[in-house]
Amino acid sequence: MSSNTQPMGLFARYLTIWVFLCIIAGITLGAFFPTLFHTLGGTEIAHINLPVAILVWAMILPMLLKIDYGSLHEVWDHRRGVGVTLAINWLVKPFSMALLGWLFLQYLFAPFLEADKISEYIAGLILLAAAPCTAMVFVWSRLVDGHPQFTLSQVALNDVIMVVAFAPIVGLLLGIASIHIPWNTLLLSVLLYIVIPVVLAYLGRKMLLVKDRLGDVLHIMDPISMGALLVTVVLLFGFQGEQILAQPLVILLLSIPIMIQVYFNAMLAYWMNKTLKVVHSVAGPSALIGASNFFELAVATAIALFGFESGAALATVVGVLVEVPVMLTVVSIVNRSKIWYERGIKEVG
Repeated sequence: MSSNTQPMGLFARYLTIWVFLCIIAGITLGAFFPTLFHTLGGTEIAHINLPVAILVWAMILPMLLKIDYGSLHEVWDHRRGVGVTLAINWLVKPFSMALLGWLFLQYLFAPFLEADKISEYIAGLILLAAAPCTAMVFVWSRLVDGHPQFTLSQVALNDVIMVVAFAPIVGLLLGIASIHIPWNTLLLSVLLYIVIPVVLAYLGRKMLLVKDRLGDVLHIMDPISMGALLVTVVLLFGFQGEQILAQPLVILLLSIPIMIQVYFNAMLAYWMNKTLKVVHSVAGPSALIGASNFFELAVATAIALFGFESGAALATVVGVLVEVPVMLTVVSIVNRSKIWYERGIKEVG
């Protein structure tokens, strides 16, 4: 493991605690300074929040700078990991979320929810699970020392599939013939979170290698990247601070099937990779990509279909709130189980 991919000591070790503190800070600030957060939340293009987009760049650029684009052909060696991730993302996750939403919201939690909102809540959960995450998975992959080329190629492949598969899957699960897709959001997200950062990182890497400064720059950017993650958490929870305080029970009930879905899909992908003897540097990001969601697209589609004040929009927003802290626990599980995972591969082999 190179020094550039090592966890960042004390800070990274207690990252979950820092995130928890940022959640509290975000909710508190959002409640006391709602005008400020409404302004920041309204700074967007095609439902993509620009402050968050800038922070995402700060998080993913160090990961992208580490990629040797000349060796992307090596991803073929990790085709089993690619196959596992694709199966989880497109054949398991949307359908498992629909099942969990129906089970928990239609039956177990129905007495605690408004009856006319339940179908919208379920629709929001389906929208959340129907598209795999684009940007944040670079952060998760970096935290588990994931294979950079695999992560980039897997995300790019998912984006291509998403263009043609998102609408039919959601349409099938929602029981409707067609669905309006906010294509401007989808295409702008791919441009912002994939195309532009990849081009900048490619050019920047070449320049830094010529000057022999790549290691120095990465050393500086690593703490900036983690700081951007924490500020993102504060912003996301600040945007929804009023909602959380106004409807805490609904937020809690919606978060339960989302958390179960994340853990189920992540661990299923992890186990499948282990069964197929996939190396840990691919199995880790494979599990994380399989579990995380493209919440920008989910929120935008929910608003387009059901309206800003709908139960569907609220459910997708809960997904945003749950994703960061829950995915950090998945990162911890993947890192702590590395020795067990690699020992199991050797025994099977």
